[in-house]
Amino acid sequence: MKFLYYLNVFAITLFVGCDRNRKPQETVTEQTRPNIIWLVAEDQSPQFFPMYGNQTIALPNLERLAADGVVFDNAVAPVPVCAPARSSLITGMYPTTLGTHNMRTYAPWRGDGESPYPSLGIPSYSPIVPKGVKMFPEYLRKIGYYTANGPKEDYNFEKTDAAWNESSAERHWRKRHNDQPFFTVFNFAVCHESQIWKRSKDSLYVAPDAVPVPPYFPDTPVVRHDLAVNYSNLKRLDDQIGEVIADLKEDGLYENSIIFFYGDHGGPFPRHKRALYDTGVKVPLIIKFPNNKNSGSRDDRLISFIDYAPTVLSMAGIEPPKVMQGVAQFGKFEGRNKPEYTFHTSDRFDAIYDRLRAVRNKRFKYIKSYNTDLSHALPVAYREQMPMMQELRSLYKEGKLNDEQASWLSPTKPEEELYDLEKDPFELDNLAQREEFQDTLKHFRTVLNDWIKETNDLGRIDESDLIARWVPNGEPPQLASIEMEETDGKILLSAPKPDATIVWKSPKDSIWSIYSEPLPNDRPFEAKAERIGYADSETLIFSVE
Repeated sequence: MKFLYYLNVFAITLFVGCDRNRKPQETVTEQTRPNIIWLVAEDQSPQFFPMYGNQTIALPNLERLAADGVVFDNAVAPVPVCAPARSSLITGMYPTTLGTHNMRTYAPWRGDGESPYPSLGIPSYSPIVPKGVKMFPEYLRKIGYYTANGPKEDYNFEKTDAAWNESSAERHWRKRHNDQPFFTVFNFAVCHESQIWKRSKDSLYVAPDAVPVPPYFPDTPVVRHDLAVNYSNLKRLDDQIGEVIADLKEDGLYENSIIFFYGDHGGPFPRHKRALYDTGVKVPLIIKFPNNKNSGSRDDRLISFIDYAPTVLSMAGIEPPKVMQGVAQFGKFEGRNKPEYTFHTSDRFDAIYDRLRAVRNKRFKYIKSYNTDLSHALPVAYREQMPMMQELRSLYKEGKLNDEQASWLSPTKPEEELYDLEKDPFELDNLAQREEFQDTLKHFRTVLNDWIKETNDLGRIDESDLIARWVPNGEPPQLASIEMEETDGKILLSAPKPDATIVWKSPKDSIWSIYSEPLPNDRPFEAKAERIGYADSETLIFSVE
């Protein structure tokens, strides 16, 4: 026997699981674990969907899913843009606690350590997350789940190898072992912000003159056309979701599966995506429970993305780790105390820093701006490609917008905003200066300030200082080597950090398994330790002569 070591660059951390080539050793049989599917629509607000009262376009597959499931009226994202929001979904943590609050930090499509935005002069980096934070699918794999995701990751940090059996456009539960429980994520980009201009000349499934125009937009042909493109993209989304549901039914899995449908944050338009108004943070959410429990009902509880990870773990019979900031909303470990508030943040978008914080309950929303000299309508180059955005800029410059339409484009913004969401769902009437709402204003201000302190909001710290802490000299710290001991014909491995995860695989395998029990000393393997924010340990190669 001999041991060789070599460097394997930058990865992350997770916990313990089972070899994908063996049956999981669980006293609870695999058949008792629910199959869980996430259907994720990019960039969509509830206001566009039939189950939220908008009948502009029929979405038969989603409407049938809503009829079989529960529709949630107060589901929200903590951040109104994708990468920070996804970091919350995959960890059960606030991005401002993780250090993933800026858009964007990690550039997975480059892989060369260079900045996602070279003009900023910062490296692509994965924040060193608090102790014990992991990508939650690792816990599912540990008890025997097949986990698959695709095609999008975009967690604002480098993914861990322990999280997924597969993460690609070809992911599917059909690749698992027979009767193995699964957690599968299907991400749909057809309704993404970019599709408003990329599909601007494609066929429309609804006439522009038939779409409702919300009061914060001017009623012009350009605006109507972009709205019609989005409704048409929702039809394309519905068709794609229908294919997944058809596969579930064909495999006899639909009735007993748990299916989440949700948007990864608010809508694709100006004043939607990247905005802390409900158009930016409120999302559609349907959950279909096994045997269609509570089918056709509605639920107005407050549920945030930080709750999804602990809820899925609870549904699978796993007690959520205490480090998670979310609450299990359902399942074996459902939390007794449901959230009274949801919290929302906004920081850097591309090269522009604009820190805002918000707190919301079912009735009121409070928004605090730390950069009042900046417009809400930041000049984000990506968004400026949208015809509607160009139209808004032009009409504002010409003075052709009314007060409700112009306020978002004003060159400055108020330090505090307070809205009555019941009476003013589009948040157009700022109550912060009204005498009769001063007690409400003070209350929400206190709630927000307490949350900032309790959750260690890293938005208070300059990003350059955080980078210096996490990526000294432009390189992440590397985990120390795995320790190994051979006894009784078994190989025992131990991680260099208590919350680091050891993963291993056969030399010819492409999928890493989670180390959970001693390995036999009669077959070769490779192993390494990983933790979010660290470079992987050197890879241990164990060979048999």
